[in-house]
Amino acid sequence: MTSARAALARVTSARTALARARAALVCAALAWAALALGASPAHAEGYRYWSFWQRERGADAWTYATQGPATARPGDGDTVGFRFAVSEDSRDAARPRGPADFKAICADTPAKDGAKRVAVVLDFGTAADAPDHRTPPKPRTECARVAEDASAADALAAVAKPLRYNSAALLCAIAGYPATGCGEQVDATSHGASGGDGTSGGDGGHGGDTGNGGGGIPSAGLIGGLAAVVALGAAAVWQARRHQRR
Repeated sequence: MTSARAALARVTSARTALARARAALVCAALAWAALALGASPAHAEGYRYWSFWQRERGADAWTYATQGPATARPGDGDTVGFRFAVSEDSRDAARPRGPADFKAICADTPAKDGAKRVAVVLDFGTAADAPDHRTPPKPRTECARVAEDASAADALAAVAKPLRYNSAALLCAIAGYPATGCGEQVDATSHGASGGDGTSGGDGGHGGDTGNGGGGIPSAGLIGGLAAVVALGAAAVWQARRHQRR
């Protein structure tokens, strides 16, 4: 009788251990599945604003400006560009579209002593980036003839009034566009912000991180920890089955 009870106790104990091991394995599997389902990339936060670009005489590509238009002083024959779009940072900023050849833009504006000519490219962006998602004004070019010491902001004001700035001197509107808003934060992913040629990024961008946090991919440490849990659960099942056979 005693031996029968001992055998029954061993069987019961083995079954309990097996059930617990299976439960641990199932929990580990569920945790892994939850991680996989929740690992979608976080929404990238961007800003809707007028980016400022420069192209020196003879250059064939835009460079994201390292200073604001109020302090940048283009030389005679240079080109400045402004693009309205939703961008995460300067490296992701959209380039001005359309022609940017100084000679073509300023062909009808003769040189004048004591003044300089600066080509201005204005790209009002796309409907996807517009605050109200309506079609914005068409891109256009202008030739500004300004004083020799004039800034890019002076050149812009000469050809694209009215301009609107906020209290922090941030350029909010060019030629009255947009009518409201100034550098507001938006979901950049849903707006599909892109570069001037349809690709992301700008020539010579100097911005910092992309801010996507690794695209939502699980960290190696977390993956390793879950793998260890799964392995321990499987080992427990094997041990329980081995004990049950005895």
